[in-house]
Amino acid sequence: MQTYYNKKVTGHLPRWPFIIVGDIKERIWNMDAPIGVFDSGVGGLTVVKEIMRQLPGENLVYFGDTARVPYGSKSKITVCKYSRQIVRFLQTKNVKAVVAACNTASALALDEIRDEIDIPVLGVVEPGAVMAAKTTRTKNIGIIGTESTIKSGIYNKFLHRIDPDITVVSKACPLFVPLVEEGLWEDRVTEDIVGRYLHELKEYDIDALILGCTHYPLLRRIIGQEMGENVKLVNPAYETAKSLKMLLTEKDLLNTTGIDEKEPSYDYFVSDGVEKFISFADDVLSCHVEKAEIIDIESF
Repeated sequence: MQTYYNKKVTGHLPRWPFIIVGDIKERIWNMDAPIGVFDSGVGGLTVVKEIMRQLPGENLVYFGDTARVPYGSKSKITVCKYSRQIVRFLQTKNVKAVVAACNTASALALDEIRDEIDIPVLGVVEPGAVMAAKTTRTKNIGIIGTESTIKSGIYNKFLHRIDPDITVVSKACPLFVPLVEEGLWEDRVTEDIVGRYLHELKEYDIDALILGCTHYPLLRRIIGQEMGENVKLVNPAYETAKSLKMLLTEKDLLNTTGIDEKEPSYDYFVSDGVEKFISFADDVLSCHVEKAEIIDIESF
């Protein structure tokens, strides 16, 4: 089933809807409202999986921009435009919080989104940096990501804020996302490309490697095999879900309804390739995805 939403939204991103109580406009946060999660494609499902595990009572709305993937080679202006369109769509679902489950969007568009909406917005970069700083013993940390994420220097910024003595070695791996999107997780071609990209990182004494793109955990086995057992792979998804739980608790938005009382709802939307997305999601998530709907995201 393909459903197209053609409602045009202009100007700034819409603010959270309010309920009129008497003559006073009072914003009512709904704990049962879903959390909106988005990515340039399917990689954000690695974050969704961790949110489902750590916050089992939460309802989720996921949008994968499968028609415009990858974001990593695109300009800041374009990534911000795409991110705004997606957030506008998510707000039509009355989400109570937004997770940018995309390192490129987190690096380039997060501040702009936060300035324009007044619901909590969380990215994956800062939680990933926190986890890496906790993991390293040598204070030598490697980062792999898209070209835009690496060029932004955002991970370096957060890591040095945590500990100025940390040494950071970065490497852009632009072909990893297309390989994942094509489902070539265990292919010999992928092994060859991973080896080519990571060869120079092995020359440095790093003991932690940040998987700085939400697609990359799906290549974890091959990356780990290439880097060796002495290098800890850091997947920001775990720390992101943990930070999300803390944020929702702080804002009194955490859904405390037990899954025994009410089964959470998970809704999936993409900009293209429904069947491919569903097949992919079934491989990544611990639950079956029955359907996904296509959204005309350019109309938002």
